[in-house]
Amino acid sequence: MKGIALYIHVPFCKQKCLYCDFPSFSGKEELMAEYAEALSKEIENVPKRKINTIFIGGGTPTYLCLEGWKIIKSSIDKLCKSDDLEFTIEANPGTLDKEKLIFFKEMGVNRISMGLQASQDSLLKSLGRIHNLEQFKESFKMARECGFDNINVDIMFGLPGQSLEDLKETLEKVIALKPEHISCYSLIVEEGTPFYKLYEEERLSLPDEDLEREMYKSAVDTLQGEGYLQYEISNFSKVGRECKHNIVYWSLEEYIGCGSGAHSYFEGKRYSNEQQIVNYIERLKRMNSAVVEEYVNTSKDDMEEFMFMGLRKVEGISEEEFFSRFKVNINSVYGKVIDKYVKQELCIRSNGRIFLSSRGIEISNTIMADFII
Repeated sequence: MKGIALYIHVPFCKQKCLYCDFPSFSGKEELMAEYAEALSKEIENVPKRKINTIFIGGGTPTYLCLEGWKIIKSSIDKLCKSDDLEFTIEANPGTLDKEKLIFFKEMGVNRISMGLQASQDSLLKSLGRIHNLEQFKESFKMARECGFDNINVDIMFGLPGQSLEDLKETLEKVIALKPEHISCYSLIVEEGTPFYKLYEEERLSLPDEDLEREMYKSAVDTLQGEGYLQYEISNFSKVGRECKHNIVYWSLEEYIGCGSGAHSYFEGKRYSNEQQIVNYIERLKRMNSAVVEEYVNTSKDDMEEFMFMGLRKVEGISEEEFFSRFKVNINSVYGKVIDKYVKQELCIRSNGRIFLSSRGIEISNTIMADFII
């Protein structure tokens, strides 16, 4: 039986970042224990399949109280986990202490993903982050002392008021800590966020497109020069330290999502859970399920997702796998689009694989939109 990936969502934040559009909430601490009970119940309903990866995201999972974690651990302990399980938890500096780290270790966590975003305290403040650079360094050091030998650090570029020098300095400071993995994302101003409101009012001074492109190129060059292999548009790792969980999403493999606002893709269906914490708790009490939407993916949906998620990976997609999944030749569906981008040298077709060139990666969003049938 094929294994699956498990995503667990913890929606609590001490303070919501100004760019964040994830289903996360601040000021809801009184619901933590009740939420943990409901989440624990949902985890116990996960289909009886071997779990290859677990990823706990948020919100800020490390902000959840230890009592809540003890409840959740009891359910995680009952899961059937593979021997080489990759178990990640997202952590925010300023919400971590030794006690929690030791507890996560006991729970089986073997990978920590730490949000830094920028090394300049002024930029961190303008993003609404609750920590400074010093607290990040302390949290990183503490995680190492507690025995975590697989740590990812998240950084962002294209931030309001950020210069190329700021990004270079951030990269330098992060690389000096020798994390096994670095994620480097471009800021996207999402609707419904405080940043979007400022953007609409023309009060958000973002780097222009050329500078943003230069920032990305500089990050890629720097990280590759330091032995971090780029395996996806925004992700870089030391050899063998790629994030297995995220590769599941990009490869259109099955995963189950537990928690408020979590999504699943299982047995050809997409599910999504209730987002509001109180309603999520209620639904699990009443119906033993938090699913509010269910959608059966058509073959066309799966083809599109296989292409535009797969092209995020530096190795791209396999033509043979396309045929074995969909029983049609890729040329009959995407021949024209592929030829167009190969001619423009934005796509490369080689040894039965299709992937973006380095120039193609820079304008990947435009290219991927073309794979919507």
